[in-house]
Amino acid sequence: MTTPLTLPVDLLRPTPGAPTVAAGASKAAIASTAQSFESVFVSNMLGEMFAGVSTDGPFGGGSGEAAFRSFLMDAIGQQIVKRGGIGVAQAVQREMLKMQGLS
Repeated sequence: MTTPLTLPVDLLRPTPGAPTVAAGASKAAIASTAQSFESVFVSNMLGEMFAGVSTDGPFGGGSGEAAFRSFLMDAIGQQIVKRGGIGVAQAVQREMLKMQGLS
């Protein structure tokens, strides 16, 4: 018989021997990652909002519009985040800093 694999109880806490980086560099990387996450989140949310919009008709872009819609959603998501976002990045950044012990 094999023994079951045991995992630490609190997987969200860094282990004592985990590699660390300078706090300033790590905070900047975490902020950038949080903003990237929010950008992708907003893009996906907008994509779902526009999923039911038809590209047919006299003012529709047809298959070309459908093909490039994801690029438009990505660009809109990036601009929303650049202008302050919807608050997801701040929450994600706060939790990432807690996980790294940098809060």
